[in-house]
Formats: sequence, C-alpha cells, structure tokens
Amino acid sequence: MRIQFTKMQGAGNDFVVLDETRGRLGLTPAHYRFLGDRHFGIGADQILTVRPSPADGIDFEYVIHNADGNEVEQCGNGSRCFARFVRDQGLTTKDRIRVKTMKGVIEPLLTLDGRVTVDMGAPVFAPAEIPFDDSGLSLQAMGSWGNWPLALADTAQGAPLLVATVSMGNPHAVTLVADVDTAAVGVLGPQVQADARFLQGVNVGFLQVVSRTAVRLRVYERGVGETLACGTGACAAVVAGIRLGLLDARVDVQTRGGMLTIAWAGMGHSVFMTGPATTVFRGEIDIPE
Repeated sequence: MRIQFTKMQGAGNDFVVLDETRGRLGLTPAHYRFLGDRHFGIGADQILTVRPSPADGIDFEYVIHNADGNEVEQCGNGSRCFARFVRDQGLTTKDRIRVKTMKGVIEPLLTLDGRVTVDMGAPVFAPAEIPFDDSGLSLQAMGSWGNWPLALADTAQGAPLLVATVSMGNPHAVTLVADVDTAAVGVLGPQVQADARFLQGVNVGFLQVVSRTAVRLRVYERGVGETLACGTGACAAVVAGIRLGLLDARVDVQTRGGMLTIAWAGMGHSVFMTGPATTVFRGEIDIPE
C-alpha cells in the first residue's frame, strides 16, 4: 500500500503526519512502527493522524502513535505541527482550531509571528489521575507542593530520586538537576519509566533552573526514548517548577531542539505553550503488508 505523508518538526521533535480526513488508511501498530523507523521507514518520534470532526464544535480529531506503535494520549509539539498542517493543506482557514484528542479538547492558535500557541488544558496533580501509585510514600514539601521520593530498582542510585508528578493529558515525572548536560538521562530515564508505581508508564523530565524565567530541559519519552524536545514535558516541567516555588508564571524552556515558551497562571488555569512548527518535506512511501 502506498500512502502520502508530510514530515514535520517542532523544536526538533519530529513527526510523520497523515491525512485521514477523506478516509481511514487502516494502519496497524506494525505500520506505525515502520513509519517511525529511522532505518527502514521515514523516521519520527511520533506519527500524527488528522481525522475529520467527530462532533459539533470540534474542527478535527488528532490521533497520536509513538514510534513503538502504541497510541498515546497527547503530544504538545505535535499539536503545533497538527495546526500548521491543516492550515497549510487548506483543510481549514481558521487561525484558532478546536481539536479532539484521546484525553480532551485542545485549541491551537496560529500566531502572526509564524509560531503556534496551544491551550494545553489544566494540569492534573491527583496521583490516581496521573496515574501514580503513591502508597507508602511521603511527599517531601517544597514550595506550595513537594516531591515524591522514588526508590529505583537499581540500588546504584543510592538515595531515592525526588520527582514531581503531573499529567498534561499524559503522565510526567520531573526531577531537578544541576546541569542537564551531565544529567544521567539515558540511565535514570528508563529506570523511572520501568517503575511499577507509574501504572501507564511515564515521561521523565530532567529540569535545570537557570532563573525564574528560564530553564533547560531534557525529556526521556515513554515509548520513544530521549527526544530533542517534548511539548507536554516542557509544560509539566514549568508547572512543577512554579508549584515548587522556583519559577514565575511565564518561562522560556530551552530544549536540545529549540525554544518553547510556557505560561501558567496557577491552579485551575490552562497551560499555554508557544513554539515553532515546520514542514520538512512531503512524500509517498510503500508500506509493507
């Protein structure tokens, strides 16, 4: 089967975007793995699918698969590329669109400077809703919130790893580090992801606070590994930093792939993410049966 695709990237987080507004392609998890494979397919962190409106008041449906073939709840950088794609392809003339995801509705806004701002919804902190099993743990207070002491299976870690847990429609664990360049992302990321307390896995953020309005961030993503940027990870990291008393309400997040700006006015409010969305190339590919 031959299909058309668009390759896009947002701050280095790269995507294969598929148009199913005219009909379903009928892809399987194996097909998504093939498309995401950087050696035998196209190569991407996630595969994004555009589907027609599922209900009144909604413009499109947004379906996300990780490179491992599994469907996931949310992808922040992908949502910006989604908005850029539907506008560039003539699927909408709107600057602000309403998009259904697995976990709710988001509203990307194409701005005059060429970037895209997305209302990512309000963060969720209740452990059961992340989901995170906090049984037997005591929150270690910091700011107006605190960190959970996570005893990793690898005893070489020594003291428990302190993590702040939050959902941005998908689960995140954020840990503070002195320097993201020397942080043990490739070691600690898989260990935290494998921890049984995270019932649906977790994205692991390594946050370096530079000032109250600037941070550096690396994220080890669930089902992908470390990526050049993670939009929901940036949102989760800034939200955590604000609640821990370390950050102001608007923060520039430097990832390895580029800059994202995150704004959050506090409890009960949505998180707003602004960043780039760029088309890299378009093409066709034959998918093996």
